[in-house]
Amino acid sequence: MVEYRKIEILVGAFVFAGLLALTILAMKVSNLTDFGGGDGYEVKAKFDNIGGLKVRAPVKMAGVQIGRVAAIGFDNKTFQAVAVMKIDRKFNAIPKDTAAKIYTAGLLGEQYISLEPGGDEESLKDGDTIVLTSNAVVLEQVISQFLYSKAAGDDKSGS
Repeated sequence: MVEYRKIEILVGAFVFAGLLALTILAMKVSNLTDFGGGDGYEVKAKFDNIGGLKVRAPVKMAGVQIGRVAAIGFDNKTFQAVAVMKIDRKFNAIPKDTAAKIYTAGLLGEQYISLEPGGDEESLKDGDTIVLTSNAVVLEQVISQFLYSKAAGDDKSGS
């Protein structure tokens, strides 16, 4: 009876460890591994189209993650999407004339914001807005433009 009890405890511990590993893996995959808000500063950027950009999407510079998208909103005056980025405090020398572009990781991967530094001597501070932005490339628009131009080309060759 005591031997049977030891096996039950070992199986229970094994199942618990497996569930814990699956939970950690799920959090890692869904970008929820950063538990705290972290020490950083917020910067805004306005885009005409953010595509499928989501909150907690990475913010990268030169391929290195320097922050995350903290919030996404809408400006009723300019009719643009506003992305609020939380940049890690250690990246505090980003030039004020930096450009923000929305890219897709791979062909159908998640979207992220890429910052391309300018040459300004002054750095971005908490609450600043990045003026130079480039919208997300929406795959559906690219395909429809390709098909439209292809159809227009076929009409010209048929005349």
